Amino acid sequence: MIFTPQAALKKSRMDWTLFISILLLLTIGTVAVISSVVVLPHQAKIVRTHFIALPLALIAFSAVWSLNYQVFQDQWKFVYGLTLMSLAAVLLFGVADKGARSWFHLPFFSVQPSEFARIGLILVLANYLDKRIVKIREFSVVLGAFLLALPVFFLLIKQPDFSAILITLPIILIMLFAAGANISHLAIIFGYSFISGLFPVLWTLINMNPELLGNPFVNYFFHLSDFSWNALFFLAGTGLAAYLLWVLSVQLYSKISGVFFAGAAMVISFGFLSGIMVQHQMKEYQQKRLEVFLSPESDPRGAGYNLLQARVAIGSGGILGRGIFSGTQSRLGFVPERHTDFILAVIGEEMGFWGTMLVAGLYVLLLRRIMLTAKLARDRFGYLVGCGIFGMFMVYFFINFGMLLGLIPVAGVPLPLLSYGGSNMVATLTAMGIMQSIYARRYALV
Repeated sequence: MIFTPQAALKKSRMDWTLFISILLLLTIGTVAVISSVVVLPHQAKIVRTHFIALPLALIAFSAVWSLNYQVFQDQWKFVYGLTLMSLAAVLLFGVADKGARSWFHLPFFSVQPSEFARIGLILVLANYLDKRIVKIREFSVVLGAFLLALPVFFLLIKQPDFSAILITLPIILIMLFAAGANISHLAIIFGYSFISGLFPVLWTLINMNPELLGNPFVNYFFHLSDFSWNALFFLAGTGLAAYLLWVLSVQLYSKISGVFFAGAAMVISFGFLSGIMVQHQMKEYQQKRLEVFLSPESDPRGAGYNLLQARVAIGSGGILGRGIFSGTQSRLGFVPERHTDFILAVIGEEMGFWGTMLVAGLYVLLLRRIMLTAKLARDRFGYLVGCGIFGMFMVYFFINFGMLLGLIPVAGVPLPLLSYGGSNMVATLTAMGIMQSIYARRYALV
């Protein structure tokens, strides 16, 4: 018998390693969600919604898997239009919850369009980059990718849903890198993003330590956020400093182009202006989250309570855990948002260190299989879609584990396949269905 790629396809249209990893994570997540809400007054509603979302997610997985993923490239305009329309519609007809208008409330469950918009944007960007792969080294292609994402970001800011932007921005950079974009161009985008976030962090640090304002330099820097004449002088000084450094480099017979200094000045200036916008757009609870990240012990009964109690829960679990449905920190309500943002705290307390490592291992295996499927894709579009979905799961993984380790601020981001959330679960299984479709068609022209 002659072995052919078509024969391999018939034997393995399903990546069983990926699928079993998904089922194991769903099982662990379901047990953790039920355990975490058993004492809540509305636990019946949460459990009902979870078990409504599970079959819907599996149906979405099967439906997308059965499709040829290339249909999303052919219909990219429809995907992009539907993405923008859903985000715009939620601003008009959605229901405000916890200060954000991000949900459509239906009779038995709610839908959050931003979860699906992220996948839509990945598909659209994959098509965009695939069609412009010859010019990928040009900055205009990088700029075009962000211009495609700009309407999505604008509609997310209007909700506001900064967590969705926090997840989506790294995905775009990962897809550009995978497509072969110029590293210096990506460095400019990364530098701009870093500076935009650095200024609010520094201003928050000073605000938490008012004694620092006694230093004239620190006092001047702090009031730059007011965007007064001081801010304009700062922008002018940045441009002048860049010019003087260029003149000095010429005197030293350096071969560094003047474009480098002009570009650096622009990145700092635009990053500074964006930092001011972020500082003024942050709501009080978001400001508190940043303060907790910088100093969790500064408000142990207020904004820092969630994070500190989550750490206590994980620590109390030890190596083997307290046992399923036996966690005291989570079941007695000491850990808020335990079924969504802090589901890892429940797993850590009840299943212990080994349970947490099992989850981490399954996630690493999931990421590895996604990346392998992307490499096996029969076309560049499938490869780029795989890289985007890989980036999405990687960002989710690092944000959730980073929150508990204190490496990043609490962001209010669920952990897919584990946390409670119907929209996230259906969107996640849809993304996995796309990966299975890419895997199933890695050889055949069908």
